[in-house]
Amino acid sequence: MTSEERQEYGVKLKREMNCCQAVVRAFADTVPLDEASLMSLAAGFGAGMGTMDGTCGALVGAILVVGLRTQGTGTMALSRKMFPRFKELCGATICRDLKGVDTGKVICSCEDCVRNAVRTVEEACA
Repeated sequence: MTSEERQEYGVKLKREMNCCQAVVRAFADTVPLDEASLMSLAAGFGAGMGTMDGTCGALVGAILVVGLRTQGTGTMALSRKMFPRFKELCGATICRDLKGVDTGKVICSCEDCVRNAVRTVEEACA
């Protein structure tokens, strides 16, 4: 699957589940966990960790995927690279800011957050 196909697959999944789940499930064929376990693991991280005040669920999902793919080796260093890249692509990293809760102006849609989170995984693991 190309990076673009995986991004669009993640966006399609987002219509059925939270952002974190969509990102981890988009990479289900590349990690050592079954889909049901991935879905359970990511369940509480949608909507900015369920509060909109936390880190975007799509970005959390991307970091979970990298941790699974690297078996934890070097995950922190990759996370440090992914975080600013996601912010560059989306304009923020906190769900509340991305959705414009306080400003009334959406910076980045959930679909684009998922798309960009998938992209950051692909770039970090290239």
